[in-house]
Amino acid sequence: MRLIRATSYAVRTPPPHWGGYFWYFVRLETDSGHVGWGEAAVLFSMYGLEKSFHQLVQDVFARYLDGRDPMNREVLNKLMYAGLCSQHADYFMAGVISAFDLAMWDICGKKLGVPVCDLLGGRFRERIRSYTYLYDLSGKDLAAAAADWSNAPKRMGELAARMVDEGFTGVKLDPVRYTPPGFPPLTPFEITMAEYDQAERTIEAIRNAVGNRADILIGTHGQITPSVSRRLAKRLEKFDPLWLEEPCPPENMEEMARVAAATSIPVATGERLAHVHDFQRLFAAGACAYAQPDLGSCGGFTAAKAISSMAEAYYVLMAPHVWGGPVITAAAMQLDAAIPNFLIQESIYKSGGFFDEIVKDPLKWADGDLIVDDRPGIGVELDETKLALHAAV
Repeated sequence: MRLIRATSYAVRTPPPHWGGYFWYFVRLETDSGHVGWGEAAVLFSMYGLEKSFHQLVQDVFARYLDGRDPMNREVLNKLMYAGLCSQHADYFMAGVISAFDLAMWDICGKKLGVPVCDLLGGRFRERIRSYTYLYDLSGKDLAAAAADWSNAPKRMGELAARMVDEGFTGVKLDPVRYTPPGFPPLTPFEITMAEYDQAERTIEAIRNAVGNRADILIGTHGQITPSVSRRLAKRLEKFDPLWLEEPCPPENMEEMARVAAATSIPVATGERLAHVHDFQRLFAAGACAYAQPDLGSCGGFTAAKAISSMAEAYYVLMAPHVWGGPVITAAAMQLDAAIPNFLIQESIYKSGGFFDEIVKDPLKWADGDLIVDDRPGIGVELDETKLALHAAV
């Protein structure tokens, strides 16, 4: 079996843009007729570079994968890492490597007629506990709705209660200022006393609304300083959040470790880290309790399985990040099923909505959980006709 073709898709999502304004997919074909799907999660760093993504996919495929056997997926992952990253983690290129890696594992699962989780070692679970952001369910544009995360405590409490009533056992929000995509101001930044007060009122409103029925997950997108995180954590500890996410930019793991040591709220981080060595430094610093690799940017299944095994030795639990489309979500579910140290999975609401417009068969969500079934490969197929209708370029 040999790889013969790579096709790339840059998709512009419709409002309200849950999961991002653009999604980036790769389709790999083999001479045996098997097809695999991958997705690159590069947050906002590729926005405006959709044409470059198409060219990059073709160039990387031609240099590293064309004519190769995808059953040698881990070898090919290492070759791309050595060649494209020069043995040093690179978030942007790791997204491209991840997309190819996911697609090759998808092909291997289909070739053997089994889900990827079975190739990763078998299933610890078939129901995957999920959490969601507190999206504005009125359909308001994502950027406009983001203001509600910090400006309307009562509204956030009502949204949280609704999500929990629907089955979620974890809800997340950014209770302080959030800068939407585009060209944000330099970070990290300080916040005002009014913002501290409002964050406290917001988390209090959510805790009062959901009681002990659900965990509260606090995001910051790494946009505040470590000193802000320490002061904020002191205000919020009494509401017993599950975690404080990215309490400072991820580039300085020692500072993140100082935040972790200063609060009883566990720290979660990892969505912007790539490959196993980034996570090794994170764990060695004692900087987090919960690791959040993104299957579309950490290096794919090949890296994520190694990260989860290393996390196990540090007693760190896994909570894979998702900010993207159905391929990343389906891939994360396969990993979650196959590792012992899984905690909770991010879901774009119920992993439906625009997902369902571009997949041939929808993912399954029920009573707060994503459901793993026996579909071979990663468990999702994209509709190329629908992808073309939403092409960004």
